[in-house]
Amino acid sequence: MSSTPFVVVGLGNPGPKYARTLHNLGFHVVDELARRWKATAFSEKFKGEFVKVTSPPCAPGRDVILFKPQTYMNLSGDAVQPLCAFFKIDVATDLVILVDDLDTPKGTLRLRLSGGTGGHNGLLSVGDRLGTDAYPRLRLGIGRHPHMAADQYVLSQIPKADDSVYLNQTLEAAEAVELCLTQGVSKAMNTVNVRKTTP
Repeated sequence: MSSTPFVVVGLGNPGPKYARTLHNLGFHVVDELARRWKATAFSEKFKGEFVKVTSPPCAPGRDVILFKPQTYMNLSGDAVQPLCAFFKIDVATDLVILVDDLDTPKGTLRLRLSGGTGGHNGLLSVGDRLGTDAYPRLRLGIGRHPHMAADQYVLSQIPKADDSVYLNQTLEAAEAVELCLTQGVSKAMNTVNVRKTTP
């Protein structure tokens, strides 16, 4: 059993203006995990909102850190790197980044052990500050808008018509994180990447 915590980071932008935007789906999953694990209130640490959960139901005996950087998306690494350094996290095995993804179909999930940024500025910042792209990430698919530019689309509000799609995605993403804790990311991929989320 690892003595270091497992770190779950949801990427997003701080403040009510961005709360319901597609770019903040990572925050939504962290909040869902905090709810289901009955976490205490988040506190301000490491330039983000931080809470440590001891022995969540899916991982008895393990500490899990839930974290939402408050640096704005493009500087996410400025929060993630100090946190990982402080707790001596092996980012290849004990970290998962939750991130919206234009190139994954809307409502679906893709779990990866490593990879490129796909043009995502949050992942670009995290990889730059960690000095590696070899860290797991759970991509929360939003697809691409047929008419809207990507930078406008990711900062747009979730349409009411898609509420059920993204709620379901949030719940399945929380379950995917729990699988990462119980099985390890490699095995969890076998389950997560074949699921089809439905409204």
